[in-house]
Amino acid sequence: MCSKTEAMQICGVDDAGRGSMLGPLVIAGISCKKTNISKLSLLGVKDSKQLSPKSREELYKKIIALVDDYYVAKISPKSIDASVRKHGLNHLEAKYMAKVISKLNPDVSYVDSCDVNPQRFGKEIAKLSHNKIKSYHHADSRFVVVSAASIIAKVTRDRAIDKLRKNHNLGSGYPSDSKTINFVKSYYEKNRTLPVFVRKSWKPTQKILNKSL
Repeated sequence: MCSKTEAMQICGVDDAGRGSMLGPLVIAGISCKKTNISKLSLLGVKDSKQLSPKSREELYKKIIALVDDYYVAKISPKSIDASVRKHGLNHLEAKYMAKVISKLNPDVSYVDSCDVNPQRFGKEIAKLSHNKIKSYHHADSRFVVVSAASIIAKVTRDRAIDKLRKNHNLGSGYPSDSKTINFVKSYYEKNRTLPVFVRKSWKPTQKILNKSL
C-alpha cells in the first residue's frame, strides 16, 4: 500500500494561445499521483515551447495514457474580447484555471502565472476553486506536471488553428506573423467585418480596424 503522500493527486495547469490575435485561448490541466510524476520526466516531458510539433503530438498521447485525469477548456475570442475591454484578462484566465482544477479536484495544483504577481494570481484561483494552489512564473519549465499541461494545451490549440487553416491562409495567428496580419487586413478590407475567430480587442486588430475607417 502506498502512503498518503504517495497517493496525493498533483495537478499542473497551463495555457496556450494567450498572445494570439485569433483562435481560442486554451487552458489545460492534468492530474496524477505523486509517485507517477517521475514517469512524466522519463517520457521526455518538458515545456511545450522547447519541443517540435511532432514531439508534442507524440507526448500528448503518452501523457493522456499515463495521467489519472485531464481536462481542457477553450475560451472563445468573444469572451476574451469582453474581458480585455474590462481589463480583466488575468481574471478570466484565473476563472478558467479554477474551473479546470475544480473538475480534476487534486490535493495541490501548480499553475503558470500570467499575472506579474504570482501570489495574487494563486490566491484568486484558490478562492474560486477552493483548492490548494502553488502559482509561479515559468512554472511550465520548472515543474513537469505543468510542462505536461502545457503540451496538452499547445496541441489542442494547434489543432484548433489547423482546423481554421483549412479554409483560411492565416499563418500562426500571432501578431509577429506578417501572414496573420495580412489575413486580418485583407479579410476586413474585403468584407468590412471580421470572422468570429479573430480577437477584435487586440491592439494589432484595432490598428487595422482604425486604419480602414
